[in-house]
Amino acid sequence: MNGGGRRRRRKHEPEFKARVVAACEQPGVSIASVALSNGLNANLVRRWLIAHEQGDGPGKAPEISSQGDVRLSDAPGFVALQLAPPEARLADIRIEVQRGPTKISVVWPTAVAADCATWLRELLK
Repeated sequence: MNGGGRRRRRKHEPEFKARVVAACEQPGVSIASVALSNGLNANLVRRWLIAHEQGDGPGKAPEISSQGDVRLSDAPGFVALQLAPPEARLADIRIEVQRGPTKISVVWPTAVAADCATWLRELLK
């Protein structure tokens, strides 16, 4: 052993814990991203959240305004984005053509229906 001694446990101020808990309670924010951006272990932050929910936590967490008064860190991290709902998928064009003993089946995307019409016109010449 190299006489370095034991590692000391860090102590966090109740105000800091409250800010971290408040950041975790924002919609679309992951506990892991908040923990990483504050240099904390996600399991520790989870314990703080549980304590806060049970009323044993570091007091009422501060509200965060829409301007984002509580800064997590300048380091890049998780950013929650609002996504547009997925567009309804149109059914594909399905064509079966039989000429003599030969039969073919084609599935064509509806988005390029004009190309399908051109191809079919050429096929049937």
